[in-house]
Amino acid sequence: MFEQVEAFHRPASVREAVRLLVSRKGKARIVAGGTDLVVEGDPNVRALIDITHSGLNYIRARNGAVEIGAATTMAELRESRVIRALVGGVLARAAATCGSVQIQAAATIGGNVAHGSPAADLVTPLVMLDAALVLADAKGRRKMALADYLASRGTKALRQSIVVAVVVPGVKGRRCGWSFQKLGRTALDISLVNVAAGVALDRAGRVEWARIALGSVAPTVIRAGSVEASLRGRKFDRSVIADAEAAVTQSVHPIGDVRAPAEYRRAMSGVLTRRALEECAAQAGCGL
Repeated sequence: MFEQVEAFHRPASVREAVRLLVSRKGKARIVAGGTDLVVEGDPNVRALIDITHSGLNYIRARNGAVEIGAATTMAELRESRVIRALVGGVLARAAATCGSVQIQAAATIGGNVAHGSPAADLVTPLVMLDAALVLADAKGRRKMALADYLASRGTKALRQSIVVAVVVPGVKGRRCGWSFQKLGRTALDISLVNVAAGVALDRAGRVEWARIALGSVAPTVIRAGSVEASLRGRKFDRSVIADAEAAVTQSVHPIGDVRAPAEYRRAMSGVLTRRALEECAAQAGCGL
């Protein structure tokens, strides 16, 4: 795909990277690991802007939240003590499913988010966690909810912006459980379906809040908001989990493609939701 590329830039700052991106008028692409860009093979690309030297490789815990620089690799997320301790290690587990160890050593969290694939394994738990992005453009930096970014990433304003960091907010709850479930054709393949879930229980074992996000069943990663609402206040037992499995199965409308038919994805959405909630129950100390 690089036959038409005329220039390669490695800016030392985000400001310089933004200037280069804007000056190329839509014909430049940001690159870090490059694992998605190579597969995409966009023939309009004339310049590559490598941000790996722009100070965006970091993991910082601040005031209960965690900020992750866009150039941080999957391997670094997988091995980070901060990420492994965050919400039951669900982000570290998701990072560990992103292809081979060679891919994980190159692929970055910023690339996984910016590519916008509905099957992106890290995006599903990030949406479940209400993560936000820090974006940089010619006007400066701003914060944007990840879900909003995914819904509008094709706009001109976002095409001229750079994902600088991902911010995972703090989570409150006494007894919490977390899970990430992935189904692929092989252990190294992208998701046919993936599910991320989190549950907090009160002292009586009732659901204080529940979060369920699904990938590869819609144009973007989605939250199962109505299912989440139906769980609140209920005793967290097998009947509740069975209800959630059935509700998810009925509510998703995935496409069929060469990797899996729509009906299979729909059925497995429910199955993975059940498995995720069962793992959440175990972590929260709820015997089923």
